[in-house]
Amino acid sequence: MSVDTRGFAFTVRAMITLTSRAAQQVRTLQKEIADDAKRLRVFVESGGCSGFQYGMSFDVSKDGDQRMTSEGVEFLVDPTSLAYMEGSVIDFDDGLHGKGFEIRNPNAQSTCGCGKSFN
Repeated sequence: MSVDTRGFAFTVRAMITLTSRAAQQVRTLQKEIADDAKRLRVFVESGGCSGFQYGMSFDVSKDGDQRMTSEGVEFLVDPTSLAYMEGSVIDFDDGLHGKGFEIRNPNAQSTCGCGKSFN
């Protein structure tokens, strides 16, 4: 069976992406933990000054996790966090006034000045 896709436009939205700077920092941190079974876990939890806050840790895969790959880095996201973070971009800023990892979330209605919490 074949499907004619001429005349149709498709938009594929990446779930969560890492910038090249963020991916390089994750690779560096992964080397430091020296545990091949652990991957970066990106998550959302209650707290922060805006209601929710972002978190990152190195962890093993759990049931229900989504495995994603961006810039050659595989990472984990649980389904609830993914619902809040779909379309987000994770960057890393280590400049003079850098904040470390920064998440640009198109779903956030408002964010805190620290950039680590949202609503």
